[in-house]
Amino acid sequence: MKFRWFIVFMLFLACMISYLDRAALSVAAPLIAKEFNLDPAHLGIVFSAFFVGYALFCFIGGWAADRFGARRVLIVAIGLWSIFCSLTAVASGLLSLLVIRVVFGAGEGPLATCINKIISGWFDRKEQTTAVGFANSGLQLGAALAGPVIGLMAVHWGWRIPFVIIGVVGLLWVLMWTIFSSDRPEGNRWIRGAGKLPASEKSPCDTAEVLPNMPLMAYLKSPTILATSLAYFGYAYILYFFLSWFPSYLMMERHLSLSSMSIVNVIPWVLGFIGIALGGFISDLIFRWTGNALKSRKIVIVGGLLIAAACVALAGTADSVGAAVALMATTVFFMNLTLSVYWAIILDTVEPGRMGGVGGFMHLLANTAGILAPILTGFLVQWTKVFTSAFVLSGGVALAGALAVAFFVRAPRASTESSDEKSVMAKELLQN
Repeated sequence: MKFRWFIVFMLFLACMISYLDRAALSVAAPLIAKEFNLDPAHLGIVFSAFFVGYALFCFIGGWAADRFGARRVLIVAIGLWSIFCSLTAVASGLLSLLVIRVVFGAGEGPLATCINKIISGWFDRKEQTTAVGFANSGLQLGAALAGPVIGLMAVHWGWRIPFVIIGVVGLLWVLMWTIFSSDRPEGNRWIRGAGKLPASEKSPCDTAEVLPNMPLMAYLKSPTILATSLAYFGYAYILYFFLSWFPSYLMMERHLSLSSMSIVNVIPWVLGFIGIALGGFISDLIFRWTGNALKSRKIVIVGGLLIAAACVALAGTADSVGAAVALMATTVFFMNLTLSVYWAIILDTVEPGRMGGVGGFMHLLANTAGILAPILTGFLVQWTKVFTSAFVLSGGVALAGALAVAFFVRAPRASTESSDEKSVMAKELLQN
């Protein structure tokens, strides 16, 4: 097995741990709310606190990855979030929960941008989206495991113990990453051998980081980047509505027990895991067929978001638990087909020296949905006493994202792989 796929596997594990950490609060939320006397509005604020730190450090982490290297940033970031995940166990009320969640979110912020940057240094362009998809599929697997793992541990040991255990797992990952990883193949001591790097493991990019030709702000004002960010926001709005509130919806409105909810909640996440892995592969397959990178990305994003928008809106009016879970599972599958493809547009159009900053900016804008979705849902539920309007709002936001990509993401006249040619390609996009 080529070492670059071991790097992808390590990133897959990091994603799995991140969502196991992140989903733990959602699964334990009914118990925490009961202990701390939190109503739905306050619980929504706790969910959103994570994304205050997370959204800000999406951009800061991306900038740091360009400046200091994605490997180093991941070591610091995952170490930080693992420590604060464990500290959730010592929370004593609303204020302490808010502080812990903000710092915990800051630690998780750089992950997605760092994954994209590392894969850009290890993989050829026509395989990059597939690699990003495999790495990111760990997100949904972690969330799928969170239901039964956190739920059963919380039932038997209380809600605090799972946070400590998951934090320790994260620190063990940091140790492994420190030993085995590198930003690029040329810097990895495990594959250099006697000083000659195997051809199959050579970086597709130049050995030295190429100085960028385009200013960061030029990318940030690009219609392509802004439209992609809006679509990612639509994806993220559904995701964070689902991640934060679907377990509580199953218990509050559908009256499932904690144990039953923990099992039922697995189904959509398993389909999401499959969706992420397939999305990158399908997009790269269309790219190889058509030779048009952005066209292949638009097909997956627009199609996936349109179907997800319709299904999540319908889920809010479902007349049974089975129908609601089936519609949400379909939603999670199709929205996750699109996840790797937002990052693929960055890989297609941005110079290596700007990938961290541009990707971090896109991730920041998208993840403001993590602040808005939990709070808006909490207040809507508090006001209406049901979840229907929250489901419909999620579908409307995703629809807006699909339309933005359909109309404002425009394919360049050339598809190229070198840094210099990619800079030319980027200029064409920025002029459109």
